[in-house]
Amino acid sequence: MRYESASQSPAHAAPVRERTKVVSLWHERVRRLGLSEGQRPDFGAMGRAELVRLLEQHHALYRHALPVMEMLHQQILNTHSMVILTDQRGTIVHAIGDADFLAKAARVALQPGVLWSEESKGTNAIGTALAERRATLVHGSEHFLAVNRFLTCSCSPIRSPRGEVIGALDVSGPQESYHAHTLALVRMSTLMIENHLFVDRFGEALRIHFHCREELMGTLLEGIAAFDESGRLLAANPSGLTQLGIDALGAQPHTLGSLFGLDTGALLGRCRGEQLLRLHLRDGTPVVARIDLHAPAGARACGAGAPAQDPAAAPVHGVRAPRAAQGAPTLADLDSGDPAVAEVIAKVRKVLSGDIPILILGETGTGKELLARAAHNESARRGQAFIAVDCASLPESLIEAELFGYEDGAFTGARRRGNPGKILLANGGTLFLDEIGDMPLALQTRLLRVLQERAVRPLGGHKPIEVDIAVSCATHRDLKDMVRRGQFRADLYYRLNGLVVRLPPLRLRRDLEVLIRRILRSQCAAPPELTPEVLGLLRGYGWPGNIRQLASVLRIASVMADGAHSIGKEQLPQDLLEELGEAGTQPFTEAPPGAGPGEAKLKDLRASAVAAMLQRNAGNVSAAARALGVSRNTIYRTVKAAAGQMPAGSNR
Repeated sequence: MRYESASQSPAHAAPVRERTKVVSLWHERVRRLGLSEGQRPDFGAMGRAELVRLLEQHHALYRHALPVMEMLHQQILNTHSMVILTDQRGTIVHAIGDADFLAKAARVALQPGVLWSEESKGTNAIGTALAERRATLVHGSEHFLAVNRFLTCSCSPIRSPRGEVIGALDVSGPQESYHAHTLALVRMSTLMIENHLFVDRFGEALRIHFHCREELMGTLLEGIAAFDESGRLLAANPSGLTQLGIDALGAQPHTLGSLFGLDTGALLGRCRGEQLLRLHLRDGTPVVARIDLHAPAGARACGAGAPAQDPAAAPVHGVRAPRAAQGAPTLADLDSGDPAVAEVIAKVRKVLSGDIPILILGETGTGKELLARAAHNESARRGQAFIAVDCASLPESLIEAELFGYEDGAFTGARRRGNPGKILLANGGTLFLDEIGDMPLALQTRLLRVLQERAVRPLGGHKPIEVDIAVSCATHRDLKDMVRRGQFRADLYYRLNGLVVRLPPLRLRRDLEVLIRRILRSQCAAPPELTPEVLGLLRGYGWPGNIRQLASVLRIASVMADGAHSIGKEQLPQDLLEELGEAGTQPFTEAPPGAGPGEAKLKDLRASAVAAMLQRNAGNVSAAARALGVSRNTIYRTVKAAAGQMPAGSNR
């Protein structure tokens, strides 16, 4: 159900009378704080220096929340909304917004550095969620201050691995953009941030990932428990606490033995001997488990399938951590028989010894970063770092601190021993500037100076530090046209414009069948074959998402094949069949109301499939819907129906 006016209640809320009573209590609470409905509060924001201190104070929260915020924003595009991160007081730390909503948002200061506590702004989703310590929706006239009543806002507190509220995640937009699923998306995104924080905080501990249902392993619903070397429980995430039957305050006395009936030695022995562990909780409940031992260091892991993505591998302030050298792609790996790609590879090989900048052009999804990594892995710098920087996601407020680094004591709140910055991290290796066409002009000026002087001056530093880096860039934009229109610096363009190569789109490549076989081999132990009919359909498709889209289509088709030796048309995603003009058979349907036991089991499997696909696509609803061949609304309805599976005490 969708709001038709500000007076109607959300479909998922309590009955209208109870909702009105709750809102009245919220309003009465802020009246006691001395606020009046008609007043205009102070919307003044922090200065730049204060904002940098705020970001540094909440550095861990920000760097784990940023990629999740970007994915959440992609899911709500065209709803004229913003995604907002705050600290535990309600001060906005970072915000990502639709351009057409920014002007309205500026009127009520939905921007970094502004405080949105109840004491400051009355009843609002951010302040009220933090006061209530639970996920909260505040719609239209439910806002206490009249100036805020054009908004609809959904917010969920973010908790630390120890259970303390350390911030909040919010989606705010005009009240006409209200959707019943938004609060559920915010809660799922919050859970993702909390799991990332947990894995990061206990990265050097023995971690058990577990759930009573095997299909929910690796999803947001799995429990995670961390233990020290003696087997003492350090902490568990909310889902883990719920499954273990303990609360955060009562977690400390427990051990590996009291919770799982094993000591450390026995558990590690099981880990070496089994791929997927079958353990029992203290109440006898059987669970499936995967053990991670110092996973961030890449040391060891046991369990079935790929482990859940480590936050260190996700974009952090726009920077992706370098991959391990073992198994890293080479240029030879990319040569799959297409003449245009072979020509690109030959050109790249010729310049590797000269540290000539490489500018890689091509549509989104054509493999530009993969080519840059492969070039690095065949160069003389292959033993050094490959640092990939996503220029489109670098926040203006942290450009200097994150890219160029800072010295100890550069500003109040800065971390001890300073921060080397991403350019220094690439010293001796390769700096890859992805989507260079999206780099703000202010950052272009700073970057040009570094490339000209081959030196970085960190904030608070007294002298520049020399750097030795190879530079490669990629973009899907027309940089020459941007230079003509004044959107890209000409001097930076010519500094980066060494060898220019263009990767062809998939629709123009001649190696589609080779790519299909390689992708299926990477995804399946026993890769299925495509029927001639399916192969013909894929050959005739335009592939707007290029190789990235092809990999997604093959992944879901192989899942739908369920161990069969071949993939037929009925296993292809429904949206792909619709684009191809084929009727197809939808591989994933919703159970009718009043379903019996068989249908109920199908409903459980459907919920599991949605949860698993959302996890695989990092919470991106559109990508999960495409992969499953269903509409976004089907995903939303399934998530809403399965909301009861969320940990009861998690307040998400």
